[in-house]
Order: sequence, then C-alpha cells, then structure tokens
Amino acid sequence: MRKAKVNINNEKLQVSSDVLRALAHPLRMKIIEFVDKNKTVNVNKIYNTLKLEQSITSQHLKILRAAGIVHTHREGKFIHYTLDYPKIAVAVKTVGVFLEANEVEEE
Repeated sequence: MRKAKVNINNEKLQVSSDVLRALAHPLRMKIIEFVDKNKTVNVNKIYNTLKLEQSITSQHLKILRAAGIVHTHREGKFIHYTLDYPKIAVAVKTVGVFLEANEVEEE
C-alpha cells in the first residue's frame, strides 16, 4: 500500500470542506434543485413553494452563500438567488474523481 501525500493546504481544505458540507445536506439539495429549476428565485418563493419555515430557509441559504454555491442580487426589496454552476460542476467532478480513485485502490 502506498503512503498518501500529507502536504495539504489547510485553506483549500477548509474551502473544499465548506462546499462539500453545503452540498451534502438533503434540504439544501432541494433548495439547489428548486433554484436550478427557476434559474433565479427569491427567498419567499423558495420557502413558500417548498413549505419550509422562513428562518430555516434563510439559515440554509446562508450556508450555501458562504460556500459560494449561490449568489444573490437585490431587486427592490427582494433578494434573488442564482446558482454558481461552475463551482458546483467542479465539486461534482472532484467527488467523482475521488470515488473512482477509491474504486481502483479497492480492487
């Protein structure tokens, strides 16, 4: 068995951890899917359509914003959410590469 390279950039590791943690929650995935379906959507439509508490929705959106998964823009009194598709694509691809590497090692 080979030894793993242990030289890990802690800052990059933290960012990666935040992104994966944000994506790994079932309710946040529902929110992401809803935003994807609508392209841009305000928080009221998210919590009313998904039948969530406003405060819970806001907490999950805060985590998604902090991880860079969603972006916001203001139109009047409404804040609209959009997805950062390139960031999501990189995360999905990276997880796929990781899983493929584990499959090879297990064989």
